[in-house]
Amino acid sequence: MPRLGTRKLYYLLEKEFKQQQLKVGRDKLFSFLRHEHLLIKPLKNYTKTTFSKHWLHKHPNLVKGRHAQAVERLWVSDITYLKTKQGNSYLSLVTDAASRKIMGYHLSSDLKTEGVMRALQMALRNRTYQHPLIHHSDRGLQYCADEYQQLLQRNNLITSMTDGYDCYQNALAERINGILKTEFLLHTYEDIHQAEKVIAQSI
Repeated sequence: MPRLGTRKLYYLLEKEFKQQQLKVGRDKLFSFLRHEHLLIKPLKNYTKTTFSKHWLHKHPNLVKGRHAQAVERLWVSDITYLKTKQGNSYLSLVTDAASRKIMGYHLSSDLKTEGVMRALQMALRNRTYQHPLIHHSDRGLQYCADEYQQLLQRNNLITSMTDGYDCYQNALAERINGILKTEFLLHTYEDIHQAEKVIAQSI
């Protein structure tokens, strides 16, 4: 995992440092890696996957300031992109906020609503409990689409959305995207089929 961050690296190595009687704290590890030119440089690529300036109904944010205390009480959803030699592909994810488990995912060649619906359908198949469950997302066109909202309603999921353009209002979903893309999905794949196999292994 060549892009594993220094904080995670320290977490994994801390026990080993103690066993070897090495006095290495997190800051010292940062300094050492910086001196050896081994710090990870952030990626700067950006592709827009959210179009939220549309006329469809946008739901209120029900999770601001709240944290999921139990599994399957809050799911967060988002879309990110992956590069292939045939163009961009778009990965839709549904993640449980308490366990951090990716409940459903789907890779599409476009940004149509079908992609996010298939990710949600997988999540619903993997669902264990039937207690009240909030589905939180940004205000993207795909999540506001009538067919997606109907799927939520049929399965008694409560809709919550960010109330602005602040990505931190869907921070957990963004974080899951970031972990997958910066630590696992590091290459430009031949095509969407190769990318699908790597995504399945990574998740």
